[in-house]
Amino acid sequence: MLRTKFESVFAKSPERFFFAPGRINLIGEHTDYNGGHVFPCSITLGTYAVASFNNSNKCSLYSMNFDSLGVREVSLDDLDYKKEDNWTNYVKGMIQTLEKSGYKIDKGMDILFYGEIPNGAGLSSSASIELVTGVLLKNMFNFDVDTIDLIKTGKAVENNYIGVNSGIMDQFAIGMGKKDCAILLDCNTLEYSYAPVKLDDYNIIIMNTNKRRELADSKYNERRAECEEALAILQKELKINALGELDAETFEKYKYLIKDEVILKRAKHAVYENIRTVKATEELNKGNLKAFGELINQSHISLKNDYEVTGKELDTLAETAWKQEGILGARMTGAGFGGCAIAIVKKDSTDKFIENVSNTYLNEIGYKADFYIANIGDGAKEVI
Repeated sequence: MLRTKFESVFAKSPERFFFAPGRINLIGEHTDYNGGHVFPCSITLGTYAVASFNNSNKCSLYSMNFDSLGVREVSLDDLDYKKEDNWTNYVKGMIQTLEKSGYKIDKGMDILFYGEIPNGAGLSSSASIELVTGVLLKNMFNFDVDTIDLIKTGKAVENNYIGVNSGIMDQFAIGMGKKDCAILLDCNTLEYSYAPVKLDDYNIIIMNTNKRRELADSKYNERRAECEEALAILQKELKINALGELDAETFEKYKYLIKDEVILKRAKHAVYENIRTVKATEELNKGNLKAFGELINQSHISLKNDYEVTGKELDTLAETAWKQEGILGARMTGAGFGGCAIAIVKKDSTDKFIENVSNTYLNEIGYKADFYIANIGDGAKEVI
């Protein structure tokens, strides 16, 4: 399908194919920019890029997901952010940021993109297009650049080029993903380890609210600022660089310093979510699925009450999921304010689970949710 479409758009054959997955985060939400731990995995849904060189200094970019926008021409001499350039800003940002790091991109390309991730669903379609562009540029130009540097490049594009003050989790999970494993990542140090996700007779189900969430326009940056305020207050008494460095005992001892109730709730979530994430990984490694599921539920409750990033749609999915037969745990995943939740459900209860949650959601919200069974796959790569 991709080859045929490329040939019809560019009137020639593609040379190479690349893929970068989307991601879900099993637990550890809004901890990455607070210097805590996250526990994401890459999924088998993602973004494809098909490319060949052309004889110019322009990149001709086409997305099957934005068919009506046609082919977008991008000059390698003019890579600055322009709002009207829409989705191609992610591609331009990767080219410009790699060039500023000393990598020479001096040949134009024709590139077709196709994304299977629902846009705005919170499964990180933006980081997916950044990383698929990164592996494409690395391989097309034979750059000696490792995956961690491509991950950091993607984060720099998000922060400095697009203007979203996000952490590194999305790019890391997409770049370093491994089949049937999640990654316990310390966002402060970038130390990481793989943990096999052995859920036996359970499925991970992605539940899409179908309420779009635009990260840059959401309250994401506001939450980050609130956590920075909490950190600055605690730093008057504590030698810490991030909220994620605090254990429960230290936080409880010094939380009196934070007089504003809202700021205190934000800090509480960041500290305890980090503790939950490390504990959840330990429980999963021990095969204690019941405890793992309970920690996932607690994560959602904290995101609802202390961090206040869920909203009616995500709460309806998670809280309806908790009442179903065969449920291990359910929570929102991603930045919140719409997007997706995940549920871990017995395989033989999955059909009934989807039917029940779907019906309740439709009745409560007025439009339908979508459900996908998530398979954990490898990170960004060239597809031979």
